[in-house]
Amino acid sequence: MPTQAAELVFDEATKTYAGRDGAAVDHLSLTVPAGEICVLVGPSGGGKTTALKLVNRLIALTSGDIRIDGTSILDLDLTELRRGIGYVIQQVGLFPHMTIAANIGTVPRLLGWPKERIRLRTDELLELVGLEQADGKRYPAELSGGQRQRVGLARALAANPPLMLMDEPFGAIDPIVRARLQDEFLRLQEELRKTVVFVTHDIDEAIKLGDRIAILREGGKLAQYDTPTAVLQHPADDFVAQFVGEDRALKALALRRLSDLELRPVASLDGLPREPAGSTLRDALGRLVEEKADALVVVADDGAPLGTVTREDILR
Repeated sequence: MPTQAAELVFDEATKTYAGRDGAAVDHLSLTVPAGEICVLVGPSGGGKTTALKLVNRLIALTSGDIRIDGTSILDLDLTELRRGIGYVIQQVGLFPHMTIAANIGTVPRLLGWPKERIRLRTDELLELVGLEQADGKRYPAELSGGQRQRVGLARALAANPPLMLMDEPFGAIDPIVRARLQDEFLRLQEELRKTVVFVTHDIDEAIKLGDRIAILREGGKLAQYDTPTAVLQHPADDFVAQFVGEDRALKALALRRLSDLELRPVASLDGLPREPAGSTLRDALGRLVEEKADALVVVADDGAPLGTVTREDILR
């Protein structure tokens, strides 16, 4: 298995079950470029999790193929395949009798890494996912749900896998913590550039996280595979349009940030709300509605004003 980000190809991947009408995944073909996040989204019965589990052979292919950097998963030793893939699930699945550090070091230990190398990698990952070194000595039951999810992510990254599979990893977290974990995940991805296949039922999460979105219809058929912008602006058919929602234009505002706009000069700061340059246009529009304002001041990280933007600028 390669150690950097890997290209992932679904080639007519199909899964059927005996005694069941139709396929769970039906001739799925798509390519996830190395270093990108592909989000699988769709209604219940769309085969999202089944497609994910086909990759690490938790579920066996009926026909077709899946290739990682050109090598069929069927030609790889099963243990080697799974140890080369980071796997993160909704309920995390930490070992309750093991410390956080021991949980994170599970795969490196199985790979025979020296103890000192495992310790250094564990310390590095704790810092990377925003936990304290002291947390390594604690047990899963002593952490919050959001912290456990961070540990699950660190464990999946421990052996530096080229491919990450994430099955609704933030689905059981409250909305505020979920948003923070999404932001943290995007920050990590910017730094690490892994190839990620991410399953969610939440189209807003898909739009926020995905470089590409694969929308599956019931029966595991691919309805559309494209960038979030293309899916929102050019849905392939009525099914995709209805699934994405009638507020497609509003969702599209979440894909751009105030820093993307050409700002107006700051004439006056009197009474105008302030919004960080990193805020999405959707958040900025919401702030204007909340404040009953027609314009706001865009500020840098240090609070220095960069310019102003009006409601019309955002909508345009």
